[in-house]
Amino acid sequence: MSETFKLPPLEIEEYTLTNGLRVVLNPDNAIPVVSVAVYYNVGSRNEREGRTGFAHLFEHMMFQGSENVPKAGHFQYIMKAGGTMNGTTSSERTNYYETLPANQLPLALWLESDRMRSLAVTQENLDNQREAVKEEKRLRYDNQPYGQIFDLINEMIYRNFANSHSTIGSMEHLDDATVEDVQEFFRIYYAPNNAVLTLSGAFETQTAKDLIETYFGDIPSQSLPSELDVSEPAEVAATYKEWEDKLAPFPAFLIGWKIPPRRSPEFRALYLAGKILYDGDSSRLYQKLVKGEESVIQLFGFTDERRGPSSIFVGAIPKPEKDLSKIRETIMNEIHDLAAHGPTAEEMDKIENQLVNDTVRMRQSSMSRAQQIAEFALYDGDPTLVNSDLDELLAVKAEQIRHAVGVYLNTDNRALLDVVPASKGVAV
Repeated sequence: MSETFKLPPLEIEEYTLTNGLRVVLNPDNAIPVVSVAVYYNVGSRNEREGRTGFAHLFEHMMFQGSENVPKAGHFQYIMKAGGTMNGTTSSERTNYYETLPANQLPLALWLESDRMRSLAVTQENLDNQREAVKEEKRLRYDNQPYGQIFDLINEMIYRNFANSHSTIGSMEHLDDATVEDVQEFFRIYYAPNNAVLTLSGAFETQTAKDLIETYFGDIPSQSLPSELDVSEPAEVAATYKEWEDKLAPFPAFLIGWKIPPRRSPEFRALYLAGKILYDGDSSRLYQKLVKGEESVIQLFGFTDERRGPSSIFVGAIPKPEKDLSKIRETIMNEIHDLAAHGPTAEEMDKIENQLVNDTVRMRQSSMSRAQQIAEFALYDGDPTLVNSDLDELLAVKAEQIRHAVGVYLNTDNRALLDVVPASKGVAV
C-alpha cells in the first residue's frame, strides 16, 4: 500500500477531572456546530447471569428525566435548540450524544451532567421502560424475519457468558429486577470515573473547560468493580445449529468465526480480509454470488469489534430453490483461495482507497469524530490513536492478510447457523 498519503492530525487535548471523568477536546471551527459524546464503560458484557438487559435498559432510562429535567425533556431541549441526540448500547459500552449549534454547548453539558448526577430511577420509570424494551424486542427481534440470528450465533461462538449473551437481554430478568437493583446498577456504572466526555467541533477551549468543571466537577466518583474477565478458551471447535424461523420467507445461513481482539495485528488483517470478501459490489463474494451465479437475494458480512475476543461473519439469503450447500462451498472456496494466495495487488489498492475515503468521511462529521475519539479513549486509554489508526491499517501487508485468513477463517473454528422456514428442512 502507498505510504505517501497523510492526513493532518486532529487536534486532541485530554485531561481528567478530580472525580475521575476523562475529558477529550477536539476543537475544529470549520463549521459552527459542536458534538458532545459521553461514553460509559458498561455494556452487556458487564451483566451477570440472571441480570441481563440492564445496560440496554439504561439507554432508555437515561431519557426519562433527572433532578432538573422532566421526562423526555432531554429530547425536547435539544430539538428546540436545533440539535439532534440519541444513545446506543453494545457489548462494550453505552453512549449518549448530541450535535447542536456551537452556542448551545452549555445546554448539552448541563443535560449530560444532570442525568449523570441525578437520573430519575423510579418505580414508574422502571415499569415504563421495561415495557418499552419488551416492545423493542418484539419489533426488532421476535417479529422480524432472521431477527435473532446474530444473538444465536454469538451463543455458538463464545463460551464466556460475558461475551455470548445478547445486548437486548432477557425479558424475564428485567421483569424480576427491582428498583433497588436498577439504582445500584446506576450507582456503580454511571459514575464520572467510569466515563469519557468528548467534545468535537466549534468551541473555545478554555470556555469549554470552565463549563465542564462547572457542570461535572462536583459529581462524586464511585468505587468501580474489578476488571472484567472476557477471556475465551484457547480450543476451537466447529459448531452447527439448525434454527426454525416461523417468519422467514426463505432459508438462510450465517457463518461466524471467533478472532483476536480489536487493534491486534490479526484483527486488522481479518478486518481487511472482510472488505475483500464481502464489502461492496466489487468484493469477491458479491461478484461470485450476486453478479456471477445470481444465487442469492442478499449477501452480508461484518466484523464485530471488541476489546476481548472478537468475531467476523458472512451470511446469505439464497434465491428460492438454490442449493445452500453450493453457496456455502463458494464462500469457503473464496476464503481458501485468499488463505492460499492472498489478496491481489488490485485488491490492496482498492482497500487503500476505501480506508482513506472512510477516514475522510469520518473527519467531515463532528459527531463521527467525537464518537471515534471517545472509543479510543475508553477502550485503549489513548484518544490520539484516532490520528494513527489509518496508518496502522494501511501498513497491513498482503501476506499478513493471507496468513490470518488461513489461521482463523477455517472450518475448525467455524460456527454455522442454518435458518429454516417453518416446516421446512435444510441440508447441511
